[in-house]
Amino acid sequence: MMRLQRRSLLLEPPASATSDIAFNLIVFFLVCASVQPDTGREQLIPRVDEQKEKSKQSQNIEVSLTPRLIIVNGEPVPEEKLTSRLTSLLAGKNKPEDKVVLVKSDQATPYQRWIQVTGLVESAGGVITLRLEETKSTTVN
Repeated sequence: MMRLQRRSLLLEPPASATSDIAFNLIVFFLVCASVQPDTGREQLIPRVDEQKEKSKQSQNIEVSLTPRLIIVNGEPVPEEKLTSRLTSLLAGKNKPEDKVVLVKSDQATPYQRWIQVTGLVESAGGVITLRLEETKSTTVN
């Protein structure tokens, strides 16, 4: 009997199948991935025109936050007296645009403290607005 030699062939999958498999895996993970919504306290932030904001800026109450201090219109206020101080400053203001409280926060202020103080501002009847710093670049030729 004659003995036949067996050759072991190295089989590779076709190159076109790898892109199909990768595409199917991407689709699978996109479909199966769950996107969790951001959680937090919902806030209604009023829009104000820049012209009106500049003319009424001195009338708005300004609260500055640092990690240790709360400053209302330039005066440090203890946290336990913040609500009563804001309530007295907001007394007599009936329109929501008159009750705007500008909240400025130091970069080192923890998020939890910011949430706590803005909650106190809202409980005193204030409408929170944020000051966003805009950077403008100018090209000089």
